Amino acid sequence: MLEALAAERKDNIPVEARDHIKMFHYYFFSLDPDDKVIQSNISKALYLADGSAKQQYENLKENSYYSNIIAGNISQQILVDSILVDVSQYPYYFKCVAEQKIIRPSTIVTRSLTTEGYLRNVARSDNNPHGFLIEKWKTIENNDIKTENR
Repeated sequence: MLEALAAERKDNIPVEARDHIKMFHYYFFSLDPDDKVIQSNISKALYLADGSAKQQYENLKENSYYSNIIAGNISQQILVDSILVDVSQYPYYFKCVAEQKIIRPSTIVTRSLTTEGYLRNVARSDNNPHGFLIEKWKTIENNDIKTENR
């Protein structure tokens, strides 16, 4: 029975890894002008990653990013375009390409976002159902594509 479970895990690693990365990005970048929503989503994201994500969060917080979202009635959404996961080497390298929408009362800004990092195996839990931890996460591109007036 244990062999069957191990084989099943190995076969599902690319699928589970992509979903783990997608959910992390969803929680980290889906924000509304509500402190409770922001705290809830960031908290969920930080269970899925190491100190590299916490450091980015702390930097954004220190630069008043989250309080500006609340003060400016800004919502932020993310749509993941693609996730590449290299399972040939461990820890598994990944690259995530996404589009961010920053919705302000007067404009909608669309940005291209590319991040990368590594996944390592950890114990599964209610807070981390896929049993991966994102490490050495960094943004390699975050550029405006277009701005629309509302």
